[in-house]
Amino acid sequence: MKLGIIGLPQSGKTTLFNALTRSNTPTTASAGRIEVHNGVVDVPDPRIDKLSGMFKPKKTIYAKVTYADIAGLEGNSKGISGNLLNTLGQMDAFIHVVRCFEDDNVPHPAGSIDPARDAEAMLTELLLNDLIAVERKLERLMDERKKGGTDKTINERQTVLFNRLQEALNNNTPLRRLEYTAEEDKELSSFGLLTRKQILTVFNLGEAQKAPSVELDHPSVALPGKLEMEISQLSPEDAQLFMSEYGIEEPALNRMIRLSYDLLNLQSFFTVGEDEVRAWTTRRHATAHESAGEIHTDIARGFVRAEVVAYDDLTALGTMAECKAKGKFRLEGKEYIVKDGDIVHIRSSL
Repeated sequence: MKLGIIGLPQSGKTTLFNALTRSNTPTTASAGRIEVHNGVVDVPDPRIDKLSGMFKPKKTIYAKVTYADIAGLEGNSKGISGNLLNTLGQMDAFIHVVRCFEDDNVPHPAGSIDPARDAEAMLTELLLNDLIAVERKLERLMDERKKGGTDKTINERQTVLFNRLQEALNNNTPLRRLEYTAEEDKELSSFGLLTRKQILTVFNLGEAQKAPSVELDHPSVALPGKLEMEISQLSPEDAQLFMSEYGIEEPALNRMIRLSYDLLNLQSFFTVGEDEVRAWTTRRHATAHESAGEIHTDIARGFVRAEVVAYDDLTALGTMAECKAKGKFRLEGKEYIVKDGDIVHIRSSL
């Protein structure tokens, strides 16, 4: 899972990046330059800690999330350059940082703090970029029809699809709000349309500042970015004291990862043993066969059956043997829907 942190200059993107990754990346402005900083973090999950304590494996491996701090977007609707567009297209979703804090030492490029204006500016830039890309595709499809050089059926299908996208964008509707068939999803996967990606807006507050009232068509959260960054640099003990003092219930990382999983409709399942206890990420409602592919494509290809125990059953009963004795150990086929927290062992012929 890779999430791109975007926002206008001086919004606090790098501050949030540092808070989430416990980095010390300089928070100076990039002045319109395209800069990308990547950080990979473990997904905090007390369940894997519990399982590791039970099995005492040689290795404990947490699920991973990559955050990318992306500078270069200006919110001025002049179009997004090729290199930046390529970077944005590689993200699974966006975290959009909107500035709410006042700071005379960090002047806002627009001269004033206005979260609603800034949120709209960035969303409009993404939408206009998609509109330009869709209109160009429709022009190419028209040229191909005139020349007769492509499959007529494919051309007609794509023309219908891209006309639908154009209509939505002309009505200021982001493409993530449309429904797509599996065939359309496949058709659009290589186009890197930005408003098809899910987005989470983070209102970057000053200390003791309240969240603004801004209407959005997607999830949002408000947090004090600078304070969270300072907390992330402390030892766990000092961080807990600091959070208690400021009434913060959990670090930004835990909160953001949970929201990111919800945003992308993801969940975790586990594999356990003496060698390794590991968390894996899969989509919600994924089948056992699909989830096997998250472990290794060969395991999915040779899938025979899945041996499944629910996390709550294993931790309550204490051992796999006891789960079998109590009828909590199940053999499931390819179409079994994996649940969040399932402990899964895939039997494969390969």
